[in-house]
Amino acid sequence: MLPNTETRSEERLRHHYEVEVELARKLREASKSERSTLYSALYDELYRRVPDHPQLTRKAGAHERREAVLRQVALLEPLLRPNGSFLEIGPGDCALSFEVAKIVRDVYGVDVSDVITRTLSPPSNFHLTLSDGCSIPLPPGSIDVAYSNQLMEHLHPDDARTQLENIHRVLAPGGRYVCVTPNRLTGPHDISRSFDRSARGFHLKEYTASELERLFLDVGFSSVSIYALVKGRRVRLPSKIVALEETLLGASPFRLRRALTDRLPFRALLDNVVVATK
Repeated sequence: MLPNTETRSEERLRHHYEVEVELARKLREASKSERSTLYSALYDELYRRVPDHPQLTRKAGAHERREAVLRQVALLEPLLRPNGSFLEIGPGDCALSFEVAKIVRDVYGVDVSDVITRTLSPPSNFHLTLSDGCSIPLPPGSIDVAYSNQLMEHLHPDDARTQLENIHRVLAPGGRYVCVTPNRLTGPHDISRSFDRSARGFHLKEYTASELERLFLDVGFSSVSIYALVKGRRVRLPSKIVALEETLLGASPFRLRRALTDRLPFRALLDNVVVATK
């Protein structure tokens, strides 16, 4: 079934799906050394072979982009301090980082390319650093708040763990990592949604909040908090309640789970923000 927001024909959507699954398989099966160059190359190939990809054709207006940035600032602001430092992993057009630069002393962006930012005029306290997708080339203990949004699910699981270890390394004692990534139980969230019951495209791994909590603690974070976003406000959820809800939903037949998680109360509880403290 085509999503309500989809404007392409079923034929074009299936073409996108088949190309993305083919390319994602190469990433999943590649060695670690191969993946360091494959990420950018395969995304370039995807956009070349699927010229009607939403990333190429969907252009939000200035007002919508501004509202999206301000929602993220509101999420982060309680953690930000005027004399602190902020890191955004995968900053894209850097609009969020530039906004945060008005609040904190130093802002760093870590990305695999500087193509998008070459024509921008960054604030003086913003610094862009290039990475292979896993490394965080900043001094240990130099960052107070790190943030990623819709990034972790695009990484190979092995690379996601390596990146997480590197984020932990650059955080100062007591520093926080704010991770926003779609919940596997409400997915799949990539092109697979119209064709499969699990992500097979460039969402190389989608996680539940409980899986993220275990992974973050295993990497070395001292504590992990899970929040739901309710009317733009963060509401902290007890980990045991989240784990119980995810266990029950995970054991449910797919059609029932899809029907439940499409409803607002369940979707709100599973639309999680995970905050890990070093």
